[in-house]
Amino acid sequence: MRYFLELEFFGKAYHGWQRQPTAITVQEVIENSLSTLLQEKIEVLGAGRTDAGVHAKQIFAHFDTEAILGQEFIFRINSLLPNDIAVRDLVAVRPDAHARFDAVARSYEYHVTTKKNVFERETAYFLQKELNVEDMNAAAQILLEYTNFKCFSRSRTDVFTYNCTITRAEWEQRDNLLIFHITADRFLRNMVRAIVGTLVEIGLAKREIEDMHQVIKSENRSKAGASVPAHGLYLTRIVYPESILI
Repeated sequence: MRYFLELEFFGKAYHGWQRQPTAITVQEVIENSLSTLLQEKIEVLGAGRTDAGVHAKQIFAHFDTEAILGQEFIFRINSLLPNDIAVRDLVAVRPDAHARFDAVARSYEYHVTTKKNVFERETAYFLQKELNVEDMNAAAQILLEYTNFKCFSRSRTDVFTYNCTITRAEWEQRDNLLIFHITADRFLRNMVRAIVGTLVEIGLAKREIEDMHQVIKSENRSKAGASVPAHGLYLTRIVYPESILI
């Protein structure tokens, strides 16, 4: 039987999602907990690979087991998981359903705070400078005109294409907290943090709004802005077709 786990995690303690030989990751913790509870070796495959320090308000992973699981399983697995990882739901899916490849849309948020706040120091990027949100939003809309985002991708990556279809890119202001919302069918590694870094430079008047066109057309990572810190980034939503359900 194949199941989808809906999860959330606070990423500070982890070196990203994907299992690594020399660092603790979210995938490793979940696999170990599932294997202990189900008394069989369990491997999970996540919807994407978040970087070290990135958080997830919603992420999915699939796994296979001989066991028939019900909703009481959520309580049992959460009792084994650390306080910074939680299972929110468990859904039985078709045997060929895939947490990564069946996703049709993903959404992220990036949080920037312009006022020192001790309660947000690990959840938002503190930037003690005035930002022109109107200019950043104008530049963000330019992203919707393109599909090739090689300029925002980590240089050493194993993707076959740099094409992504972005359907939402906008800043929301909540008092001293600025939240960048972005939705696309897929994302490249480091893409959101590089986009935000470029938009912040525009907001600081270090670049013009129209510079976004030249950055994207260059297909050169060095032409874009520096990546902002990981701790302000959240994976917030993943959408799947209903056809994957049993």
